[in-house]
Amino acid sequence: MSDLSLFKQFAPQKKEQLSIGTNAVIYTRVSSVDQEDNTSLASQKRYCENYAEKKELNVIGYFGGTHESAKTDDRKEFNKMLTFVKRTKNVSYVIVYSYERFSRSGMNGAQIADELLKKYGVVTLAVTQELDPTTPAGSFQQKILFLFGQMDNELRRDKVVTGMKEMLRKGYWVWSLPRGYSDLNKGRASERQIVVNEEGNKLRKAFEWKAYKQMSNIEISRRLKKMGVDFPDKRLNELFRNPFYCGLITNKMMPGEVVEGHHEAMVTKELFLMANQVRKERRIHSYTFKSDNEELPLKVFTKCDKCKESLTGYLVKKKGLYYYKCSTKGCKVNRSAKAMHEMFKQAVNLFKIAPEEMEIVKIQIEEQFYNFFENNIQEKKNMKSNLTELNKKIEKIEERFALGEINKEIHKKFTTKFEQERAEIEGEMNKSSINFSNLKKTLNFALKICSNPLLLWESSNYDGKKVFQNLLFPEGIYYNRDLDQSRTTRINSFFSLIASISRGLEGSKKGISVKKTKIPSFVGPPGLEPGTP
Repeated sequence: MSDLSLFKQFAPQKKEQLSIGTNAVIYTRVSSVDQEDNTSLASQKRYCENYAEKKELNVIGYFGGTHESAKTDDRKEFNKMLTFVKRTKNVSYVIVYSYERFSRSGMNGAQIADELLKKYGVVTLAVTQELDPTTPAGSFQQKILFLFGQMDNELRRDKVVTGMKEMLRKGYWVWSLPRGYSDLNKGRASERQIVVNEEGNKLRKAFEWKAYKQMSNIEISRRLKKMGVDFPDKRLNELFRNPFYCGLITNKMMPGEVVEGHHEAMVTKELFLMANQVRKERRIHSYTFKSDNEELPLKVFTKCDKCKESLTGYLVKKKGLYYYKCSTKGCKVNRSAKAMHEMFKQAVNLFKIAPEEMEIVKIQIEEQFYNFFENNIQEKKNMKSNLTELNKKIEKIEERFALGEINKEIHKKFTTKFEQERAEIEGEMNKSSINFSNLKKTLNFALKICSNPLLLWESSNYDGKKVFQNLLFPEGIYYNRDLDQSRTTRINSFFSLIASISRGLEGSKKGISVKKTKIPSFVGPPGLEPGTP
């Protein structure tokens, strides 16, 4: 049978291309009321409107326009915007001043933008960071920009936390006051005048009843209520075990430390200890520790090298130590969380680049990017040349029509044809457009991570750690109990490229011949990269 047309129904069909319209919404925000003076909401809105006008987009909605912290994506105006975009179904773009205005929650924000694009066909665009998220290179750049928004948050937080620790160690309380206290001189921590107020004088009685009369919390709560102080009995233990009330400062920012505070003591240290001793003797149940995911960030991410199942975690209450283990019956793979974390830190630290190597690594990667995209650049030059020729033809047609050499019908026929060809070429140019300035920014951000890769992991919360782990090792890691080693089947090609060039430089210093690494696979089909961190 020579006619194969009947078999076309069995051939894979071409995927439908993403249909992009012209409707857009604008989202603006600042982190705090104070910031509004420096980063004007009005300025953000103006820049976004100018951008929309330049791109010939139709703005059908405005969201934000207020102060919302972007550390998390649980924001009222932000979620209102997402709901509108998803339900309306005729919005094609979300325009923001910069990607950090959209989100500073790292890959969480990137996942939201990715879902908007893939599920709803909505492209997230930043006025000051112009790129095309619909292309592989643009999508990667966008994710890196989101990641570094989070990193910038963590660095700022680290600076603030350091300052808080310093003030706490000097005996100054930096947060809101416990019940029973007032601040007579609100301002900087070192200038506060924290004294016991009228309610505090009544709460002092609670310590005395507990220490001298051994009253139950229910009875103490009842007596306090008669005095006009509503303090639930279930919250009284928090009162009794807070050293702030006897003039001391303790905090989880400085574990194991106790500092004399500059505030007025509500009770003496002796009374405080007496009240707590009574509470200890009358307590029936011992303390229990609540399982906390913050202590087990490698759970699920790490797999057993023997049976390939994900590791779970548990707590040995007597020792107060966390462990990872394989739940497969008979596998018996078990390792302390401390040892596993140390092993993972060593793996992450392999991506660290010495300051003196930063510039040469950057130059080599930029050179490889240029070589890789050389064909793309040449194609763009050819399209520009064709576009120039088409514009000349259109001008010539207009000129001949104006001189009466051709009639209206011929003018319309050829003008329509040439303009259609021009639109097609411009569309192809936009699709294949590579913004090298954005690539350089992305590279600078990635190199910033590699200057101290442990910083991002150690300073992140549980979710942040999981995001970073999956970014670096997309398929997780495998732990071999017999060898007490970990390995991975794949490393993020972008960071692998940076690390291998850095190792190559070290090899060159030792006289070892080093072959240049190829362009990373994020712009092409992913490959398998076995390795042992």
